[in-house]
Amino acid sequence: MQVPEEGTLVGYGAVIEGLQLAMPLPDKLAIISEKRRSYSTEKWNVYSSRNIFDDNLYKHLVFALKYEGINLLFFKKLFEKASEKDIVTLLQLEPTGQYSRKIWFLYEWLLQKQLPIKDLAIKNFVALIDTNIQYAITGTRSARHRIINNLPGTVDFCPLIFKTQKLETHINANLSDKKNTFLNSIHKDVLQRAYSFLLLKDSKASFTIENENPGTNRAMRWGKAIGQAGNKPLRVAELERLQQIVIENARFIKLGLRDEGGFVGEHDRFSGEPIPEHISAKHQDIASLLNGLVSANMLMQDASYDAVLAAASIAFGFVFIHPFEDGNGRLHRYLIHHILAKKEFTKQGVIFPVSASILDHIDDYRKVLESYSHPLLDVIKWKVTKDNNVEVLNHTIDLYRYFDATKQAEFLYDCVDDTLKRVIPQEVNYLQNYDAFKRYLDNEFEMPDKMVATLIRFLEQNNGVLSKRALKKEFSALKKEEVKAIEAQYKVIFAV
Repeated sequence: MQVPEEGTLVGYGAVIEGLQLAMPLPDKLAIISEKRRSYSTEKWNVYSSRNIFDDNLYKHLVFALKYEGINLLFFKKLFEKASEKDIVTLLQLEPTGQYSRKIWFLYEWLLQKQLPIKDLAIKNFVALIDTNIQYAITGTRSARHRIINNLPGTVDFCPLIFKTQKLETHINANLSDKKNTFLNSIHKDVLQRAYSFLLLKDSKASFTIENENPGTNRAMRWGKAIGQAGNKPLRVAELERLQQIVIENARFIKLGLRDEGGFVGEHDRFSGEPIPEHISAKHQDIASLLNGLVSANMLMQDASYDAVLAAASIAFGFVFIHPFEDGNGRLHRYLIHHILAKKEFTKQGVIFPVSASILDHIDDYRKVLESYSHPLLDVIKWKVTKDNNVEVLNHTIDLYRYFDATKQAEFLYDCVDDTLKRVIPQEVNYLQNYDAFKRYLDNEFEMPDKMVATLIRFLEQNNGVLSKRALKKEFSALKKEEVKAIEAQYKVIFAV
């Protein structure tokens, strides 16, 4: 990344580069400028020369924790590289300081190993995550470190999300309350019909995202499963059951958790070798990762943690793990529905058709997936198997446990906002127009419901004009002046 001006790399970036830690660089790096000014760009935080400090590991860690938030992957890689003696020596520099306590807690939490240090006896507790920088749950107290562990996850799975202007704007807009106000203004009959249409719309969109074109029965079957999202607890066994619903024909697909490597991408046309866009978690790590994901989801039920942020962390975490041979994408989007329902974002009982919005923003969706997957390709070592799959050769489980889900959360919130402001109102408005046009046809022509549906479909397909074919066949009984009146009324009601 090109540095915006002359300066000294500090914090996480400096330590990663200095110790050659095997991990992707954070999305945003920090430098201390030679000038007395501070500002931010898309990829850099620039700090004034007043912030300069001694170039040693402890000072870099303090700077990172103070200004760059918690990076669990970084600390895991650091602790694996440093000796226990080195860490104890480091902590003795400021044994009761808040940043020393955070490093101490993280060491014992991440490695599940206790250092030879006595419990603290001081009174004050300090939150591990600075909620001015990142989102956190209420948390629990660790008396040993005098730390409030407000991480929204467990040692087995804990993505983190940074506070951004976009996310704060979405959260403060109270989209869930606005949705309920909007839905309460709609007649129950229209709402119930909208529910059915939106359910099918979301199901079909989820298949289309995967470049599949399911029959109506298959789409309805998956739509029924989506409609029950939030009813059952999230468990690995439940995910396996849902995969069986997604996969209509399992003749060539092994159902259940993968027992071999996996990747998303293409095969070389000539050699057949894999060309990965994303490398899935090692199959040996899947059970641990999914159990961690389930436990993290339970922690995120904390009322203080935003529903859409929770949905982004769990759903995108799932698709990055890619635990199944097939069906991962649709289950990933199912998890969005599940968590929004479980945290009562969708308390009205109407499906929130976020897949339809994702499909309408498919390029942005791919970019947000790639923003996680592509940097991993530089740190994952793999080889081609005999059947042209991938076999991962290095330790990679932490890449799927501890990732920055900020971009994914921003994308999902944009789609939730779009669903509320455009997708649902369009469907409800269509049904209200349909009913108004149907009343007109009933009053003027006493048409049966089936013929009304056929007439509206033909008018939709031809910009409000009945085709010559339709006039000769299905609607030959209509007079010319009647046809003109029908077309004119359709254009008025549907604003064609």
